[in-house]
Amino acid sequence: MPVPSGMKRRTLFAAGIGLLAAPMILRETAAMAASGEKTKMDATTQPRFNQFKLGSYKFTVFKDGATIAEKPYDTFGTNQKPETVQELLAKNFLPTDKFVNTYAPTLIDTGSDVILVDTGFGEGGRARGSGQLREGLEAAGYTPDDITLVALTHLHGDHIGGLMEGGAPAFKNARYVIGQIEFDFWTDKAREGTPAEGGHKAVLANVVPLAEKATFIGDGGKVAGGITAMLAPGHTQGHMVFHVESEGKRLLATGDTANHYILSLQKPDWEVRFDMDKAQAAATRRKVFGMIAADKVAFVGYHMPFPAVGFVETYEDGYRFVPKTYQLDL
Repeated sequence: MPVPSGMKRRTLFAAGIGLLAAPMILRETAAMAASGEKTKMDATTQPRFNQFKLGSYKFTVFKDGATIAEKPYDTFGTNQKPETVQELLAKNFLPTDKFVNTYAPTLIDTGSDVILVDTGFGEGGRARGSGQLREGLEAAGYTPDDITLVALTHLHGDHIGGLMEGGAPAFKNARYVIGQIEFDFWTDKAREGTPAEGGHKAVLANVVPLAEKATFIGDGGKVAGGITAMLAPGHTQGHMVFHVESEGKRLLATGDTANHYILSLQKPDWEVRFDMDKAQAAATRRKVFGMIAADKVAFVGYHMPFPAVGFVETYEDGYRFVPKTYQLDL
């Protein structure tokens, strides 16, 4: 007899992560035993999802994947000496020659809407171990057909790659909320022949086919009940963050406002290679995380260490990331 979708969600949520972890651990153990690599670790493996409550809303943060990159100073603090970046990493007990980048699409179940914020890499990322959102949804008791709304912070490939699956919309029952500035920039033919041409083509393939079902918004636009958008430009021209409020509890989905929990937050003025307008991105980091610190609210950051949720406090000339523990579980 089929189990109702809602019952599956409640059961999995109540049972916790242990039931999910057990088969994963067994698979990993079996694989290591077969290979003889009993001590091998892989920083790119899952956990697949993490759940918590905000008022009456249930959040599920997914780990779409992770990558290990070389030379952190080639991406972060590009206006600094490499040694300066390495010193900050070492001060914070991190390797100085590599860093791990994770990707965290987030689902907000309001009871009336099932809202997905960003979509991960999708099928194009699976060959390199990303694009795991669909597996995460299943593990958390959802299906792609349960999604009623997809809200996009911006239109970079790791945020829109999951919109299409096999040439068709991945979330066939969903409508979409997209920033008007962002959409206009990436669909403009002026991107052809520029460094942004790859992004332009990705948007034409993944976003434009869905435009008829999309609502295009600007600063202060409504995403859904209790969720509003704020323009947070710099990383891209139309990058947005989303304010979420339920029963007096607040959280911000900050997208790519900050892309590293040390290098982007402790040093918000340091330039980041992937920010299109580096000065504006730095100003936006100070504005957004200054507000989060002052208001003492939680945030979910797309590239923060999984499960990508926490708080910030002022620290020296920037901010210190404080990962969540059980504050949002009680």
